[in-house]
Amino acid sequence: MEDFLLYSLYTILALLVPLYLYLLTRKPKFNKSKLPPGNIGWPVLGENVDFARGGPRKFIEERMSKYSSQVFKTSFMGEKVSVFCGPAGNKFLFSNEDKAVTSWLPRSMRKALLFPSYVDAPLKEVGALQHSFLHEILKPEALKKYIPVMDAMARKHLDAEWAPFEEVKVYHLAKKYTFALACRLFLNIEDPEHVKRLADPFARVMNGLFSIPLDFPGTAYNGAIKGGNKVREELLKIVTNRKKELVEDESSAGRDLLSRMILVKDEDGKLMNEMEICNNIVGLLVASFDTTSCAVTFVLKYLSELPHIYEKVYQEIMEIAESKGPEDLLSWEDIQKMTYSWNVGRESLRLTPPAQGSFREAKSDFDYAGFTIPKGWKTFWSVYSTHRNAKHFANPDVFDPSRFEGSGPAPFTFIPFGGGPKMCPGKEYARLEILVFMYNVVTRFKMERLIPDEKIINLASPTPVNGLPVRLQRRSA
Repeated sequence: MEDFLLYSLYTILALLVPLYLYLLTRKPKFNKSKLPPGNIGWPVLGENVDFARGGPRKFIEERMSKYSSQVFKTSFMGEKVSVFCGPAGNKFLFSNEDKAVTSWLPRSMRKALLFPSYVDAPLKEVGALQHSFLHEILKPEALKKYIPVMDAMARKHLDAEWAPFEEVKVYHLAKKYTFALACRLFLNIEDPEHVKRLADPFARVMNGLFSIPLDFPGTAYNGAIKGGNKVREELLKIVTNRKKELVEDESSAGRDLLSRMILVKDEDGKLMNEMEICNNIVGLLVASFDTTSCAVTFVLKYLSELPHIYEKVYQEIMEIAESKGPEDLLSWEDIQKMTYSWNVGRESLRLTPPAQGSFREAKSDFDYAGFTIPKGWKTFWSVYSTHRNAKHFANPDVFDPSRFEGSGPAPFTFIPFGGGPKMCPGKEYARLEILVFMYNVVTRFKMERLIPDEKIINLASPTPVNGLPVRLQRRSA
C-alpha cells in the first residue's frame, strides 16, 4: 500500500514539475506591467460583490480615483475587464466598434435570452439583422405615424390604471404600460391576456438575468432560464402565424415591426429564420420591459419631488393641450414643441440612467492611454465615469435641465444611449414614449411622493424598492 502511494506521488510530481517550470519560464504574449492598474478580485467572483454592494457609481468613481481616471482593470462574472473612463475612453470604444473591439454578452445572459443553438455563436450572428435596419425602422421619420397610437394607449392606460385610485405605484404601472405598448407596436398584439402571457415570463427573465448564474431549481437564475424558454416558445408561435398571414395578405406587411422584420433580407439576400427573428424581438422587448419603463419612472419621480420643474413642464404642455380639441391625439409637431420637457427627460437620464454601460471584447491586443488591453479581455464603458463627474457637469448631483440648452453637454459626456455605430437604435422611440406619457400624466395629475427617501437599488436597472408610490391630485377638466 505504501509503495502504491509513493508511486502515485512520484507520478503526480513528474507531471506537475515540468508544467510548473514551463509556466515559470515561458514568455507572456504581453508585458504584464503594461496592463491597466486595478484589482482582479477573488477567483471566479472577481469584484462582482463590491459592484453589487456599493452600486455602479461608487464602484466606478472609487476606482477612477484610486487607479486611473482613464482605464482600470477589474473582473466580472469570471472575465477580466478593462473599464474605459471619461469622454476619451467613451470615444475610443464607440469609434472602434468592429475594429479594436466587438460586441459581447456574458454567456449566462445569452443562456437566458437566446435559443440554445445561439448561446455560443458570435454575437453579430445571433440576430443576423443589420444594425442599420433597426436604425432605419426606428428613426424619427418612421416613428411619426405611431405617435397617435402611443397617445391613445397612454390615455387608455391612465383611465384604467391611474384615474380610479388616489395612490398608485409608478414603477409597476410604467412597466405594464411600456411593455403593452411594445407588444402593440412591435408585434401588433393588443389583447391584455396575450400581453400577459409574454409579460409574466419576461418578468422572471429580468428578475434573474443579473443574478449569480446558478442554474438550480429555486434560484433566480433558474427562473430566468425557464422564463426565457416560455418567452421564446410564445414568440415562435407569433412569428410562425405572422408568416402565414403575410403569405395570405401581403398588404399587412407594414403594420408592425415584426412584419417588416420577417421580410427584410441580409447582405446575401437571405431572409432570417424564425429563431433569428425571435432573438431580435427579445432584444427590443428587454429594452421596453426594463430600460424604457425605468426612464419613464424616474422622469415622473423627479416631477413629483421638484414642484418648480413640474410647473415649467405643465406650462409648456398646456400650451399644446389648449391648442387641441379634447379628442385630438398628439402629433409629431406637438412633440417637437416639448423642448423644455425633453430637457427634463434628458436630465433624468443623466442622473438616473436606465442602462449602466455596455461590454465589448478585444479582437486583438491594442494599446490605450499607455496600457495594453490583451486579446480576449472584455471592455466596459460606464455612464458613471462622466454623468455625475464634476469635471463635465457643474454641481453634478443637482437636477438642472438648463444643462441641455444651446449646444448642451460636451461630446461623449452624456451617453445614456451609448454612441458610435452601435448607439441604441431605440433612442428616438424612447424619447417619444417618455414625452407622450409625460404629457398625459401632467395634464391630468399632480403627484406627491409617499416615501421621499425611498431606497433605489441597482438590479438590471435602477429600481425603487417600494415601486415609487405617489398620491395623485387630479386636475379639473
